[in-house]
Amino acid sequence: MQHTRAHVLICAGTGCTSSGAKKVEAAFQTELAKQGLQDEVKVVETGCHGFCEMGPLVIVYPEGVFYCRMQPEDVAEVVESHLLKGRIVKRLLYQEPISMERIPSYKDISFYKKQMRYVLGNCGHINPELIEEYIAVGGYEALGKALTTMTPQGVIDEMKKSGLRGRGGGGFPTGMKWQFASNSPGSKKYVICNADEGDPGAFMDRSVLEGDPHRIIEGMAICGYAIGADEGYIYCRAEYPLAIKRLKIAIRQAEEMGLLGTNIFGSEFNFKLKIKEGAGAFVCGEETALMASIEGKRGMPRPRPPFPAVAGLWGKPTNINNVETFANVPQIIQKGADWYASIGTEKSKGTKVFALTGKINNTGLAEVPIGITMREIIYDIGGGISDNKKFKAVQIGGPSGGCLPEELLDMPIDYDSLLAVGAMMGSGGLVVMDETTCMVDVAKFFLNFTQSESCGKCTPCREGTKRMLEILTRITEGEGKEGDIELLEDLGAQIKDTALCGLGQSAPNPVLSTLRYFRHEYEAHIRDKRCPAGACSKLAAYRITELCKGCGLCKKVCPVGAITGEVKGQHVIDPEVCIKCGACFTKCPFKAIVKG
Repeated sequence: MQHTRAHVLICAGTGCTSSGAKKVEAAFQTELAKQGLQDEVKVVETGCHGFCEMGPLVIVYPEGVFYCRMQPEDVAEVVESHLLKGRIVKRLLYQEPISMERIPSYKDISFYKKQMRYVLGNCGHINPELIEEYIAVGGYEALGKALTTMTPQGVIDEMKKSGLRGRGGGGFPTGMKWQFASNSPGSKKYVICNADEGDPGAFMDRSVLEGDPHRIIEGMAICGYAIGADEGYIYCRAEYPLAIKRLKIAIRQAEEMGLLGTNIFGSEFNFKLKIKEGAGAFVCGEETALMASIEGKRGMPRPRPPFPAVAGLWGKPTNINNVETFANVPQIIQKGADWYASIGTEKSKGTKVFALTGKINNTGLAEVPIGITMREIIYDIGGGISDNKKFKAVQIGGPSGGCLPEELLDMPIDYDSLLAVGAMMGSGGLVVMDETTCMVDVAKFFLNFTQSESCGKCTPCREGTKRMLEILTRITEGEGKEGDIELLEDLGAQIKDTALCGLGQSAPNPVLSTLRYFRHEYEAHIRDKRCPAGACSKLAAYRITELCKGCGLCKKVCPVGAITGEVKGQHVIDPEVCIKCGACFTKCPFKAIVKG
């Protein structure tokens, strides 16, 4: 039998796959066969490694060399130079922008230095479609420990002691939630994993499901044992086909090994799992709407109480946690609550996975200890603002969250601190915005999303968000009037107090937070009929500065003849004729045209 002397790990998460990872993998297989190395070098598909900006990512072991932005045409050089001759291909290594140094190991890259990758620990390092690889890194040991050495109440006590709070938004203590379900009488109970990740810019849960599906299965099985449930559902949006595929493979493998089914680990505990594919309705992220969808009904929230722990799926006691919450469970049981509680802050324990998107250099996934500052996440891990622009705000918590300004960058990120400043942790989406972003337009974007996704069941959410959106639209189109700001604040407060579910109650957050920290932008739109960021097209005012060289390109592209001027002389825009299309702004090679 030929000895395997090297492994080529290729990120095959959705991000890298969309960047061409499959073609890179095929090129490796072809080139290795050409060089006669197909038996000595093993190519392995993994999940997401997090550094999405640099994909497709390839790691070559045993050296652990980290190649980024690999293309099929680069593969022959890696095979010949690295795998045949032992010479690292330096041009394909990550280049640290600060030092301009080419770094061979991902551990030394600034993107990873401040991370604590526990939930994401296996992603990018194991083949998610092979249960043996999960077992090789300690997988299912926690389930075995729970079933053979702990009582159900002992498991719940350990979860309480750990301080784990739900990672899906509200941050409710996980152990307490399990206790409620355990205390509810009934011989039939359910465990549900909420994988209906619907926030714009969020892909944390998807990456865990794609890169480490067995961790979720193990966490759910431990929960089932703790609360007395013998059946579970993973509610995953159908837009995640790769995650669903790998979950199905993982469930089948776990059943074949006796890790799901009857008498698991020789105990009397039985547990089976099913997958329910959601149709992509944002409101189904709310737990009562999610359960209605599983039951085959229209996904609409219902009043609480009764809470799911008392009367949930099909009226039976049910515990619901999201993907990241369940992903924390095996490590807490295996390493102990004290270990977990040593990470994070006094009231917010452990790590949190954030999806970094927007105007940031290093887009991707980052898992950091709770209590880290936003400045560290955006600048030390995220690499700062793209195109050397100035930071303006960060939206945290998705459509239910809030926009935080520069003066709050050094605030520790934890559940209670965020609530105090009008935001929330949410599922972990971080959308970074620069100086060119209009905060009124941002509020309109998120409110448009929540308004269109409203189930329409309750009047405050259905009608209130619609009225707020109409006001925001008027403001961005230059038709705002005095009193609009106060009306937005009043409507927002009313919706928060009276909407039926958590999604409706948090819908006004982006508007209220931008009013709190960027009120001057609303006032400029209403009183001066001006968008300070120059982003609202109907309020944009273009002018030509002294940087103009008189090339005449702007004059040529103007569709209405609003620009006049002689060759080699400064040109002028007639504001009365200009239709604010932006063609001149885009075309000017000297950046002599400004807007705002």
